[in-house]
Formats: sequence, C-alpha cells, structure tokens
Amino acid sequence: MSTITGTAERNCRERRLALQDTIQALGGKWRIFILCALQNGDLRFSDLETRLPGIWPKVLASDLKSLEAHLLVNRQVNPTRPVTVTYSLTPHARHLWPLVDALVGFGLEHRRSVKAGMKADNAHVIPL
Repeated sequence: MSTITGTAERNCRERRLALQDTIQALGGKWRIFILCALQNGDLRFSDLETRLPGIWPKVLASDLKSLEAHLLVNRQVNPTRPVTVTYSLTPHARHLWPLVDALVGFGLEHRRSVKAGMKADNAHVIPL
C-alpha cells in the first residue's frame, strides 16, 4: 500500500466516523426540528409539543434526552412552584446553523429538480 493510498484511506475513515457521529446526534425525524424550535430561545416541553405538531410526547422526551447527551440541548430545572423545566440550545449547538442552512438549500434545490424531472418525463416519483 502506498503512502497516498494509506493517507486517503485514513481520511476516508475519519470522514466516515465524523459523519456517523453527526448522524447519531441528529438522526431521526424530529431532532433537527427540535433544535430549530429552540433557536429563538428557551422553551418548555409543552411549548415544544405545540411547535412540533405530530410529535409524540414519548419521542420528544427521548429526543431531548439524546440531544442533551450529545451536548446540543440544556435542560434547566427551575425552582418554581410547581417546578418547571426549560430547554435551550448549548453554544455547541449553534455551530449547526451553517449545516442546517446547507440542508435547507439542498432540500429546496432537490425539490425543484425532482419536480422538473417529473414534468419532463412523467416519472413515477413520490409527489413533493
């Protein structure tokens, strides 16, 4: 194995591991949407439920715990009566916005391409 091939393989492995870490942290239907909902400030669990129609409470609770474990969300227990819990983004999570913006850009372009392809050759593609 040449040095170039070995370096390329290491780079590929490092990139794959980094992508696996990212997908593990952000994977699932709701996690990016939860982070987006928290982008403008702290929210309580019920506020998140309202902003994310269709999410099941069990899924929201599980995803919040996972996002907290990945250091993307803070869980703050407030000493009120009754006790309230708020969720907020960590400074680390704010590094995600360029990635989210890139995903939005890809999604918009992808949607246009698929629609154009459907019109061009009447392909049987899932409607968008």
